Amino acid sequence: MYDKIKNDIVTFIKEKDMMKVQTLRGIKGDVDLEHINKKVEINDNLVIDMISRGIKTRRESILEFEKGNRQDLIDKTNIEIEFLSSYLPKQLTKEELLGIVDEVFKKVNPTGAKDMGLIMKEITPLVKGKCDMKELSSIIKEKLETL
Repeated sequence: MYDKIKNDIVTFIKEKDMMKVQTLRGIKGDVDLEHINKKVEINDNLVIDMISRGIKTRRESILEFEKGNRQDLIDKTNIEIEFLSSYLPKQLTKEELLGIVDEVFKKVNPTGAKDMGLIMKEITPLVKGKCDMKELSSIIKEKLETL
């Protein structure tokens, strides 16, 4: 994935699509920084983490832009989110996500909200980059409340 991003930067420079160039350079910079600071190997998981973090940050920015009534920035940020999402693995549907949550619940057998950490530890490797973690967290909390 890292190589694809580097190659796509060159392609988009040639196409003079500066929004995509800037967005990908930001992600590449995040990956490089994480690699240097935390001394972790550059792999697909790291790239997915950085793209997911970039999307999350942009979603938070949209909330601020809405407060400031800046539709131009909201539109630009939504385009960036859609573009970055194309680099993530295929997103799970709500039904697929619920199925995975059910499987993990059977495996962990939680007794209450205090087991949230155990469930997240078990489920995160299965869904990383494939769903919105905020949505996943709310699904799990809802399910824990019904126990």
